Amino acid sequence: MKNTTLCYLLQGEQVLLLHRVKKENDLNHDKWIGIGGKFEECLLREAWEETGLTLTDYRYRGIVTFVSNEWEGEYMHLYTATGWTGALKECNEGVLEWVSREKMKELPQWEGDKIFFRLMEQQEAVFSLKLRYVGDALVEKALDGKAF
Repeated sequence: MKNTTLCYLLQGEQVLLLHRVKKENDLNHDKWIGIGGKFEECLLREAWEETGLTLTDYRYRGIVTFVSNEWEGEYMHLYTATGWTGALKECNEGVLEWVSREKMKELPQWEGDKIFFRLMEQQEAVFSLKLRYVGDALVEKALDGKAF
């Protein structure tokens, strides 16, 4: 299992999303996701590398465990951020765009991403979410150890 980070930058009713369209053989190709990457590169470095922004106010929201019949397992540490300095720069992994939370619901995303984003909006507590995929299909989900 690998450890990764994912962060959604929040500005009023908007969320900064990365439309993954630039990398070859990208597991997330054409999906709209938060920013992040490998855990050992850490949240702050990933945020700066992908956006040009230095996070000044961020919060740990939970851990998401991904299990798949096709990809390496993953523990993704999930954050939100509401404060930063700097200016957005071009990202070599995709196109950064501020998107309203309403429009976000209409964009191509992983089913599991929709679940954990909804959880972040509904609850204050840190959560643990397990998602199991077969191919691109979400076949099992459990919140804090309980299937739902």
